[in-house]
Formats: sequence, structure tokens, C-alpha cells
Amino acid sequence: MSFAPVLHSEWLKIRTLRSLVVGLAAVVLVTAVFTALAGADGSGDTDGDFDPLFTAFFGVNFGQIAAITFGAQAVSSEFQGGALRVSLTAVPRRGRWFAAKVTAVGIPALGVGLLTGGVSLAVGWAVPGDRADGVSWGEGLRAVVGCGIYLALMALFAAGLTALLRSGVTTLSILIPFLLLVSFVVGDMSGNAADLLPDRAGQVVLHESWDGLLGPWAGLAVTAVWTSAALLAGWWGVHRRDA
Repeated sequence: MSFAPVLHSEWLKIRTLRSLVVGLAAVVLVTAVFTALAGADGSGDTDGDFDPLFTAFFGVNFGQIAAITFGAQAVSSEFQGGALRVSLTAVPRRGRWFAAKVTAVGIPALGVGLLTGGVSLAVGWAVPGDRADGVSWGEGLRAVVGCGIYLALMALFAAGLTALLRSGVTTLSILIPFLLLVSFVVGDMSGNAADLLPDRAGQVVLHESWDGLLGPWAGLAVTAVWTSAALLAGWWGVHRRDA
């Protein structure tokens, strides 16, 4: 079977599972709500220095939880009720099936991520009022595109880790505390080394200015390396283990 019909079948799985569709919608909604709250009280910057661009994208800190949940659920559904065995019976070439699954996760995650970026920028400019005047259109466009790429990478990171661990619950029990606790709390105490964490590196593109090791696109490149490693590990898990 060629790649196109395999991709089509994997897309149908995602489109017809209500929990996955709701998860994608939650990325936009959660991000917009927390961005509005941050803009209303001016607390979007965790360092205490007001960054109007990051305030407009502050909700991504929480919307990314919905993104990784989408990526994890899209893959973990294959490990329930023997679904993976059926999938691999139809597509014996495991690498082709995994590539189709990853593509079916990444494309909608990127599309929703770009939409999320646009909505966040609109909300972030509307709610703070005059405080958002310092953000240029170029910076806003960079952040919107970066937001889409970042959320897609995080969804794929979760998908790869789930393929390795064969459990969405285990994946989320690792990633959610990491994103909400380790990266914020431990990262702030570890100096510049924290700039190489996947979330902190990728979110540099959402800041107007940054004093760390990486620039906006270099930060996304670091996140892409983390994601590539997770996907490679996931491919190894699918290729080497019994269905």
C-alpha cells in the first residue's frame, strides 16, 4: 500500500475520534482564555518585566497541555483493543505506518497552532490596550508562525514518546509536570542550561526580547531536535516490539 492511502486512513481515525477533535479545539480555547487573563492583569511575564509580545502568547503555556494531550491520545489509541495489530496487518511496513501517523498528527497540530497564534495575538492586542502598542507587525507575525510550529512540535514530541512508552497516561504523567513544574521552577534555578529544555527553547520565539543562549529560530531548532529524538525513539519502539 502506498503512503497516500495510509495517510488518508490515519487522518480518518483522527477526524472521527471526538476526543481528538475536542483536544484540538481546546488548544485554541485554553490559550485564548489564559492570554486574556494575563493581558487583563499584566502578569504575562513570569520574570516581572512586562513583555507585551509574550503577554499576548502567555496562554500557550497552558494551551500546549492540550496539544501534547492530542499527540499522546492520537498514538495511544493504537495500543487499545488490539488496534495496532489491525493497523499493521493492513500496513505491514511499520515505518510507513508510523510516518503516516506522525504526519496525520503534525499537520492538524500545525494548522491549529497557527490559528491559535492568530487568535492569541488578536486577544493579546485587544485586552491590554495601550500596553501592547510596542509590538510591531513583524514581531507579531514571527510569533504567530512560531506558535504554530512550536505547538506542532510539542504534539509530535508527545506522539513519539507515547509510541515508545505505549501509554498516553504515562506520557502525560511525565510531560505535564515537566512543563508546569520542572521547566518553570527548576529551570529558573539552573541558569542558562534551562534554555535548552524543549519548551523554554521553543518559546523564545514568543518573546519580544530574550537574554538567554538562543534566538527565536535557534530555539525552535532545539525543540525540533528534542522532537526528532522522541520520534526516532517512538519509531524504534514500533519497529522492534510486538504489536
